[in-house]
Amino acid sequence: MTTMMFAILAVWFAALLMGVPLYASMGLAAYAFVYLGGFTASIVPQKIAQAANSFPLLAAPLFILMGNILNSAGITERIFGFATVCVGWLRGGLCHANILASVIFAGMSGSAVADAGGVGTLEIKAMKDEGYDPETAAAITAASATIGPIIPPSLPMVVYGVSADVSIGGLFLAGVIPGLLMAVALMLMVAEVARRRNLPRHPFPSLGAVWHAYRRAHWALMTPVILFGGMMGGLFTPTEAAGVATVYALFLGLVVYRDFRLSDLPRIVVETVETTGIVLALVMTAGALAWCLSISRIPQTAGPMIVDLVGNPMMFLLVVNILLLIVGCFMEALAAMLILIPILTPAAAQFGIDPIQFGLIFVLNLMIGTVTPPVGVVLFVTCRVANISFEAMSRAIVPWLIPLIAVLAAITFWPPLTTWLPRLVLGH
Repeated sequence: MTTMMFAILAVWFAALLMGVPLYASMGLAAYAFVYLGGFTASIVPQKIAQAANSFPLLAAPLFILMGNILNSAGITERIFGFATVCVGWLRGGLCHANILASVIFAGMSGSAVADAGGVGTLEIKAMKDEGYDPETAAAITAASATIGPIIPPSLPMVVYGVSADVSIGGLFLAGVIPGLLMAVALMLMVAEVARRRNLPRHPFPSLGAVWHAYRRAHWALMTPVILFGGMMGGLFTPTEAAGVATVYALFLGLVVYRDFRLSDLPRIVVETVETTGIVLALVMTAGALAWCLSISRIPQTAGPMIVDLVGNPMMFLLVVNILLLIVGCFMEALAAMLILIPILTPAAAQFGIDPIQFGLIFVLNLMIGTVTPPVGVVLFVTCRVANISFEAMSRAIVPWLIPLIAVLAAITFWPPLTTWLPRLVLGH
């Protein structure tokens, strides 16, 4: 089995070096394992189909569709306007509004890229118009976009829950406190930067201005309340919440705000199908490769080996954090998740680490990876929106990684930050 695993790893990495897409390279590696092991070739498509036959995975295309509808329906502008009225009077007000808008939008889209490309477009333009340099505007937008997949709903948490067999509802609840902590940490950083640079602020708003901004955004602001309240109240599961959210987004765009045209729907559906296809292709081929790893007993062997080498849970989590931060610099988050979950989660279980806490650590590490060069996808999105070079974007983001890593350290060394709310609501 060891020889076979070396062979399929060689096939896998050779395919990647030749520029073969990740999902195809994983499929080729699975076929290599089946061929060398003397298994029936039809087992690979069977395992691929089995990986796709998952009820929780239905949430993925629906959350993607909802995010696309929200971006097309003018809802992001209302959210940013409300956030600006609420915190724009602080020193560096638009920076604070940027972060608050990301928190609100996180409760709708669950995607860092959707945040950066949607509400981020408005945020960067508003900040540049008010005299902020493009690098600062882009860096804050990118850093705050990482909150998107931490506060529920969250596409990465759906994928993690399916791959690691962990409660998706528990993961969603576990992300609330860390997500809010990320926002607070970033706003404290903004306060310090604003003090040193004497950044501008807006006049303190009147009650009338606050009420007007709230009325414009009221139904959009209800989205997180409906989703979170429905899941906590047991009205629907996280998967069903994705369907509710999609219908609600259409209702807002077509009936309430009327900024969404039915003629836009075919384009949005096509974009959703394209994105969903990429996600499902990765998940399905990763399922086949995970079966190969399981048959060859790699996770079962690697778990005890890691336990023997590391020795204690805290050291293990420290090693995992360093590993994931490095991997996140070079690999897309979803791909890294699907590759490393079968190897690292058995070791975490042997150390007695709560699977929900480990899931949050896993996801947050890889979300930080989306804003670190050289493969940070959110960096590419924000530098394109801000019209700055990737090199300038990479330099500007560095200070804003500090508050994010501080929150990562907090949830690593103090488990109740991630486990208290799921235990309170779900009892686990």
